[in-house]
Amino acid sequence: MKTFRDRVAVVTGGASGIGRALAERFAADGMKVVLADVEEGPLAATAREMTAAGATVLAVRTDVAKAADVEALAERAWSAYGAVHVLCNNAGVGGGGLSWECSLAEWEWVLGVNLWGVIHGVRAFVPRMLAGGDEGHVVNTASVAGLSTAPGMGSYNVSKFGVVALSEVMHHEFTLLGAKLRVSVLCPAWVNTRIADADRNRPVEAAANGAANPAFEAMRDAVRNAVAAGLPPARVAEMVLDAIRDERFYVLTHPDFVPVVRHRMEGLLEGRNPSFGGFGR
Repeated sequence: MKTFRDRVAVVTGGASGIGRALAERFAADGMKVVLADVEEGPLAATAREMTAAGATVLAVRTDVAKAADVEALAERAWSAYGAVHVLCNNAGVGGGGLSWECSLAEWEWVLGVNLWGVIHGVRAFVPRMLAGGDEGHVVNTASVAGLSTAPGMGSYNVSKFGVVALSEVMHHEFTLLGAKLRVSVLCPAWVNTRIADADRNRPVEAAANGAANPAFEAMRDAVRNAVAAGLPPARVAEMVLDAIRDERFYVLTHPDFVPVVRHRMEGLLEGRNPSFGGFGR
């Protein structure tokens, strides 16, 4: 996809972080933007600020964990603009703790947003995009946590590995069908967003329980510091736009994580037990 002006982009998790940066970058290239986010106040504020800067924006409060919300988002997008050309399934939350101690509600929350949110987006938008017959692109936000694992990140790792797998399958399917759509999977590492503060949207029933594990608390602090010192979201948005133009599938934002991924892959092929040495160190 080379032409962006007057095309339509949908971005979930669009009120902050990478999502907002994507929306602003698309708008700068003349795209109409449909912003979706679960946080109504920040969503409205982002839409106002982007509109004041000259962007064409439609804001739709959306909980991506709910299929009905994502279907309604698609209906609003097509009703307003008649097409969608770029879909960014970007909304995400963090989670952690010992895998067997995380509550069912915690697992359901993290998988609901990070994995089911992408699944709902694919099911609601891709059939319509294919039927429209235009060239287009789907960007699914995963993480380097979808390519390598770490202790205390069970629900997050599972969700992000699922996004990578789904995206790879979609690549094969678009190729097999000769579709005009392409797909990329965004695998960021440390980016200066509010992902470390995802608890602000945590459902009451998914509240953390039990005593905090000191080792995991130390790792959580290290991750929080790394995120605070991470890449500007606008830089990640530039990488995504380049990937769309170049029809590049994998978007890895941090080259220094490549050896971590390589070590895991080589260990798998050589039959070694998993080793840890990437996140929070």
